[in-house]
Amino acid sequence: MVETASFEAGGYRYVRGPFQYSGGVAAEPGFAIERVRFAEPKPMVEGFAAIENHLARMSRPVAAFCACELRSPAPFTDQGFIGFNRVYVGTLERWGIFKDDENPVARSNVCPEISPPGEPSFYAFSYTVEAATGAATIPSFVIAGSGEATEGPGKYEDRIIRLGDRSPEAMREKAQYVLGAMETRMSALSVGWAQVTTSQAYTVYDLHPFLADEIVARGAAKGGLTWHYARPPVEGLDYEMDVRGVPVERVL
Repeated sequence: MVETASFEAGGYRYVRGPFQYSGGVAAEPGFAIERVRFAEPKPMVEGFAAIENHLARMSRPVAAFCACELRSPAPFTDQGFIGFNRVYVGTLERWGIFKDDENPVARSNVCPEISPPGEPSFYAFSYTVEAATGAATIPSFVIAGSGEATEGPGKYEDRIIRLGDRSPEAMREKAQYVLGAMETRMSALSVGWAQVTTSQAYTVYDLHPFLADEIVARGAAKGGLTWHYARPPVEGLDYEMDVRGVPVERVL
């Protein structure tokens, strides 16, 4: 069962997930989500500082930080991923966002196949702003990245769909699962493909055999599809997606 909760200090609600990230976020009434992409990825410590400075310039509290997109050098082992995540949430805990293993911030973390960063880095981040008085109410949201592993405890290798199989049929099945995860999370936040402004796919394998009938036909590429030649963050995963409905985006 998908559960949602409100993070009032940040002006958004979220899909509850594991300690490292939420399943997605949506602006509460009176707020909107904006996104900033760094012109060049920034290492974690530098990136957190840049985010904090940007929020101060926007007269927003650090609690407004609601989503981020990371880039890592290579896929992690299960234990390595847990270790990295504990370091990552340390800053969120200091900011008063992460508490009692509850994390409202949505996240994607992928590994570029070509010219990867030397260390985990911020690629982009999102935050809430107060909506202009009288502005049209347009849903704004960010759905966290998901690979083709079922939710739950246990090792990733035990949960990955068709582990090690990159045949066209297997890749289609992996994509179907991930697209379904996007739909489940969007539904929990009362949005859908009609409100999506950007869909992003992350894989180094061929997605053309299922692009038309699995992605485009269901409306997941209404604004086009951004394909990042990258791997998901954990060894064994082959396909990941995230989607968002964000009306204002900047490059910093």
